[in-house]
Amino acid sequence: MPRLAATLVVLLPPLLLLSAAVAAAPLPPGGGGGGGFGFEATLRHVDAGAGYTKAQLLARAVARSRARASTLQSLATLAPGDAITAARILVRASDGEYLMDMGIGTPPRYYSAILDTGSDLIWTQCAPCLLCVDQPTPYFDPSQSATYRSLGCSSASCNALYYPFCFQNVCVYQYFYGDSASTAGVLANETFTFGTNATRVAVPSVSFGCGNLNAGSLANGSGMVGFGRGSLSLVSQLGSPRFSYCLTSFLSPVPSRLYFGAYASLNSTNASAAAGPVQSTPFVVNPALPTMYFLNMTGISVGGYRLPIDPAVFAINDADGTGGTIIDSGTTITYIAEPAYAAVRAAFVSQIRLPLLNATEASVLDTCFKWPPPPRQSLTLPEVVFHFDGADMELPLQNYMLVDPVSGGLCLAMATSEDGTIIGNFQHQNFHVLYDLENSLLSFVPAPCNLI
Repeated sequence: MPRLAATLVVLLPPLLLLSAAVAAAPLPPGGGGGGGFGFEATLRHVDAGAGYTKAQLLARAVARSRARASTLQSLATLAPGDAITAARILVRASDGEYLMDMGIGTPPRYYSAILDTGSDLIWTQCAPCLLCVDQPTPYFDPSQSATYRSLGCSSASCNALYYPFCFQNVCVYQYFYGDSASTAGVLANETFTFGTNATRVAVPSVSFGCGNLNAGSLANGSGMVGFGRGSLSLVSQLGSPRFSYCLTSFLSPVPSRLYFGAYASLNSTNASAAAGPVQSTPFVVNPALPTMYFLNMTGISVGGYRLPIDPAVFAINDADGTGGTIIDSGTTITYIAEPAYAAVRAAFVSQIRLPLLNATEASVLDTCFKWPPPPRQSLTLPEVVFHFDGADMELPLQNYMLVDPVSGGLCLAMATSEDGTIIGNFQHQNFHVLYDLENSLLSFVPAPCNLI
């Protein structure tokens, strides 16, 4: 018998904006804190406090998820041989789900930026701004900071850009995202302030993009902070190659937490043995998308049965870099590559004793059941386990089932993907998840994220 879970834009030339270069000091080794450097920060969902109902929050998150997933998967539409070149030009998506606060400049001016594990660049919109998008705070004004320094064209940070430009010895960046969003301006060094009051730290000479020409949406933020694996990401620049987060449900008013450097540890997360042991799985490098966090997914179990899925379905295509399995904080629901999704869907249909709803063209979710169940009918739902190399992620019920605001049905919070698998944040809410770049490991453990 199966085991069952508990019941229920085109850019204008940026050269007009630039002034002469000013020398800047490099970031000190270790990010100014050595091995003990770190901080804690609060993460807010992008729609928090906006007055949306739970149904509206869910609908907006699923819609953003579809847009981001479509750009993450867009390599599949490219001609053979073009994927790696295109991936180096395009950052795959600009939308995100969580905002973190950071101070920029001296004295610091505080901004909320989208945390993105799928890209590297740290940037905000700067004055003078010829083309900018809406944001809740004034644009950062470099002339008001004592520590702002534009970077020269021969700097290591400038050479780390995919497409660096040079004007009067100033490094100019252009960053394109896969969803038509973009940013362009001056690459500069500045002092950044991170963390809550108890752990607040000021770090000098962080390289960032001071954007004068921007397009797209910042989802209630004032910029982006890349947590990817490239040299311009915050993780790489601060020299403490580890961070963790514990995401509360985005339907909850309780914010989530981010831990960086020395504060990123799972050792004291689970006070109860019932939470299970910490599990770890190695990251996999995809040469086509080296900044992203790929994992070796090996299978999926539904209701205690390991589904008959060839592990190659989850693997990276060595010829062009397509496929593979990404863990991504900026995608809400999980997208599973065919034919694995078909197997998961078939398992749910066979194990749940409720009428299946017909999917509409507007709905992202297509494994939905009539809800609520008839009076006095007992209902059990099959448990779901994601299998990785060396680790099994057993999902709590609330991490894979939801009531869809479009259909009103009880739906599997997963969808089909034409290229690759994306493990979204809905599936790792109420897990404490650690990214250890030094040892190239992802670790996780169930956790009451609203309490820690």
